[in-house]
Amino acid sequence: MSFQDKLQHSWQQNNSLLCVGLDPNPLLFPEHFHNIDNAIFEFNKAIIDATCDLVCAYKPQIAYFAAHAAEDQLAQTITYIQQYHPQIPIILDAKRGDIGSTAAKYAEEAFVRYNVDAVTINPYMGFDSVEPFIAYKDKGSILLCRTSNSSAADIQDLAIATEKGVEPLFKRVAKLASGKWNTHNNCLLVLGATEPQQMAEIREIVGDMVFLVPGIGAQGGDLEAMLKAGLRGDGKGLIVSSSRSVLYASQGADFAEAARAAALNLRDQINRYRQLR
Repeated sequence: MSFQDKLQHSWQQNNSLLCVGLDPNPLLFPEHFHNIDNAIFEFNKAIIDATCDLVCAYKPQIAYFAAHAAEDQLAQTITYIQQYHPQIPIILDAKRGDIGSTAAKYAEEAFVRYNVDAVTINPYMGFDSVEPFIAYKDKGSILLCRTSNSSAADIQDLAIATEKGVEPLFKRVAKLASGKWNTHNNCLLVLGATEPQQMAEIREIVGDMVFLVPGIGAQGGDLEAMLKAGLRGDGKGLIVSSSRSVLYASQGADFAEAARAAALNLRDQINRYRQLR
């Protein structure tokens, strides 16, 4: 099953556009994890089991594992989802961006070593940095387009010349990703929730392409405005990612229950706005 098919199934099965980002920070774990050798995996496992019927995807962020030399626990986390919740797609948040044989190895890392369903990549070195990923036809390549960080405008909003005048660089990325680069229909875009007007403009350009949307929760994105700007006509088309506000809803013994409550609340908020549009 392709990533797009798997995503469509999970959207429908769990009635959810919510993606929980797995950004494990041992400093924020409940106290009883502090003396556990496999703490990152055990924490992730508890979060996954508490939220698996509420999400459309999980998104482990590779840096949070690599910083602790915990790539083995990343692999454990991925294997656990695949074994016990195989219907839920896994997005590796790696933001790889290189060219040639190096890009090919990054693609191999994501799709062969970890066997995830999709990966985030940085296209700002051009097609050379994208091609090795999209060659995996059944996998998703999620290209950074207009991100949610406060300094994104430094580069992504720069005006560039076109045949019709000028446009911001992020629109050029959107056009390439939805057009000549998307030969296998497996490209998606990262669009931050903090800029709904720009999201609406991109939706006009790319049609029904799927957006991965960070920036809800800790980054302060406007959920209602984002959904109004980004939802497709079928009420889908978005993977709304939340990490810290779910993972660390509590740092006590009730952390898993609190994570579930936070995920349920966010899933239901999203669905209410979907019904009102």
